[in-house]
Amino acid sequence: MAFSLAGANVAKKEKEEHAWVLDYLPYGHPDDSRPVYQKKPIIMGIGERYFTLVEMAPKEGKTPQVYDRVYIGDGERDIVDHVKRRLKHEELTQSARVELPYVLEKIILANEAKYLEVYNKSYPITTRLHMLCLFPGIGKKMMRAILDERKKGDFKNFADVSARVKGLYHPARIITKRIEDELRDEKSKYRLFTS
Repeated sequence: MAFSLAGANVAKKEKEEHAWVLDYLPYGHPDDSRPVYQKKPIIMGIGERYFTLVEMAPKEGKTPQVYDRVYIGDGERDIVDHVKRRLKHEELTQSARVELPYVLEKIILANEAKYLEVYNKSYPITTRLHMLCLFPGIGKKMMRAILDERKKGDFKNFADVSARVKGLYHPARIITKRIEDELRDEKSKYRLFTS
C-alpha cells in the first residue's frame, strides 16, 4: 500500500532505485566556501518510491536536466556515479524547493493507480482522526463526502475523484502538498509517504 503508516518504516530498510532531478549544480553547492577548482558538481534529487531527498555525484561528462529520472539503485548507472548523502528539506537550494512540487506531482501522476489508493483505501488512524484529515484542504466535511462517494464504488482515477466529490479539485496536488509537509517537518507525528 502506498500510504500506510507502517509503510514509512519499510523505507529505512529498502533503497531507492530511481530519483528525479530537482537541481543540478555544475560548480558545487553555493554555500561551499572552498575555491571553485576544488568543488565537484552535484545533483539534488528526490527518490521516486520513498521520497528520500538525496545529493548525488554525476558521472564525468554527464549533465542531467531538471525533471530527469535517473537510476540510483545497485548496478550500472548511466548518469549518476554515486549517491553522496541524504538531504534535509532545508538543505535544498531555492531552485530545488521551487521544482519539488512539480516533480512530486509528476511522480504521483505517473503512478496514479498507486496513489489513488489514498482516496479508495484510507482508514481511521484513531477514533477521532481519519487519515484523509491529514491532507491539506480536507476537513471533516470533505472527508465524509469522499467516504460517502467511496461507498458507491471505488474511484477509477483522479478525474473521477474530482467529478464525484464536489469541492475537491486537483486530488494529485493534495497528495503532493502532504508529501511536501512531511519532508519539511521532520517531527511529523504521522508519516504516510516518507520515512
